[in-house]
Amino acid sequence: MTKNEEMAAQFLHHKEAVIKKMSHKKSAGILMYRIAENGPEVFIVHPGGPYWEKKDDGAWSIPKGEFETGDDPLESARREFEEETGFAVAGDFVELTPLRQPSGKIIYAWAVEGNIDAASIRSNMFPMEWPPRSGKEQEFPEVDRGGWFDMSQARKKILKGQSGFLDELQEKLGIHL
Repeated sequence: MTKNEEMAAQFLHHKEAVIKKMSHKKSAGILMYRIAENGPEVFIVHPGGPYWEKKDDGAWSIPKGEFETGDDPLESARREFEEETGFAVAGDFVELTPLRQPSGKIIYAWAVEGNIDAASIRSNMFPMEWPPRSGKEQEFPEVDRGGWFDMSQARKKILKGQSGFLDELQEKLGIHL
């Protein structure tokens, strides 16, 4: 095998490993909703940390987090909701169709009717080197704020790859906008 062939083989092996790793990433989350005077509203969260600080439209998400094979996805979603908001969630959970994200990650989600005070959320923290290559580690909240949005507002705020959850919730609620 020539050196070029060996390098090409190594590259392909690395690429396959990355694809395999990405295809195995899974997250589970909760899409909480409430029925307000003007129709349904959904609760979504804005990610914390310096990367997301100045981003708004197209940056919000359902509260969610990764889970491992063998973990119960709904229990993982409930745990992540509590970790990211400080609120436990209970109710009649409606499973939504999993969505594959542009990164390859698959998000499993459940809708549940509920009502929490968005101004009172408290999130767990994560460590990160900041500024980059500074050698200084800082702590940032996983979520820096949450909010209730009507479906039109939520479509502008939520990450594009998660908008299908809004469509399905709207369909399940029998609401046509």
